[in-house]
Amino acid sequence: MITARDDRRRTFDTVPAGVEATSWWGRAWVSALEEVSRDPARLARGRAYAAEGHVDAVTITPGRIVAYVRGSRARPYRTELALSPFPDDGWSELLESVAADPAALASLLEREVPQSLAGTVLPGAGELVPRCSCPDTARPPCKHAAALCYRAARLLDEDPFVLLLLRGRGERELLDELTRRNAAHAAREQPDAAPDFPGVPARAALARTGLPPLPAPPAAPAAAGLPPAYPADPAAPDPLALEQLATDAAARALALLTTAEDPIAGLTLWQDAVRLASAHHTAGLTGAARTLYRDLARATGRTTTDLARAAAAWRQGGRPALAALEEPWDPPAGPFDRARPALLAASRGVFRPERNRLTAHTCQLRLGRDGLWYAYESRPDTEDWWPTGTPSPDPLTALRH
Repeated sequence: MITARDDRRRTFDTVPAGVEATSWWGRAWVSALEEVSRDPARLARGRAYAAEGHVDAVTITPGRIVAYVRGSRARPYRTELALSPFPDDGWSELLESVAADPAALASLLEREVPQSLAGTVLPGAGELVPRCSCPDTARPPCKHAAALCYRAARLLDEDPFVLLLLRGRGERELLDELTRRNAAHAAREQPDAAPDFPGVPARAALARTGLPPLPAPPAAPAAAGLPPAYPADPAAPDPLALEQLATDAAARALALLTTAEDPIAGLTLWQDAVRLASAHHTAGLTGAARTLYRDLARATGRTTTDLARAAAAWRQGGRPALAALEEPWDPPAGPFDRARPALLAASRGVFRPERNRLTAHTCQLRLGRDGLWYAYESRPDTEDWWPTGTPSPDPLTALRH
């Protein structure tokens, strides 16, 4: 059993080849040290040391990354980079924000640093503090610390959980805590239990006199419920596979009950994968959902972020909503041309048209081929659009949900 203490120390004997960071978070890591250096030549020597393999095994613990770096002398120098870990209340706030954000959850499943955490977990200028046992007492970083920084950036490229470990939490305890918080989110989103079926006493039902009319059938539930937990048994099928089959069967039964149509009739491989993923709402890091999202993304050649966004669209309105997400088109004159003046008259701002889309700051409306408006939201200064609300034939109504 791996304890939290074991999970908070990692040693890498081999660092991925190359010197230059390839991920945006790896480059941000290097920039945090380069921006405080006043000696480009010293950075260049550090980069050369890293390329020539002068950095030995790298050990990461909360708050520091340590390695021995071989210089011109026979004995290597002990070099470290220090970064302040988060306090417990800071971690609680960060984990809660990730658990409630499907895009951030999908990024972590893809082993990427979520863009929403860029300003939180990445070091700012001057926050990354270098130390070295070499005699170079000039303004840090020395060439040994610079070499360690470049090698550490390659580790971060491969595994962003290294960065989160520096901030104080190991990968296993981090995922366990996110799983627990996601389960709590999922439980809060489940509809209330359906009421008991109405009935009549057995004596009255068997009486020879006229029987009362049959009770009205109960209303269809608002959403399919979660299946029970299946015990692991070597003689039984995989419990995760059973959970996925039961969840999918419940979703298809609900669709047949409410629409009298089979939801998988005529679906492409990608559309069916999105339909399956949409049955798992924000509980993206539970065991079954994590495995399902990863396997479906691999089978369709997409990323888990693509799958999470498409699943959100499917929950918004099924196949037409997925088409609105993925298929720009040129609508005819009429409702589309009338939408902009209506939005302006309602003080919703000036919306910029582009094909079937109207965009204003962080809000966007997409006109589907079914004549409905689909609302989208994005963070400021990004083009990361996610479906939101309920579609409507009226653009103002679509924005209000």
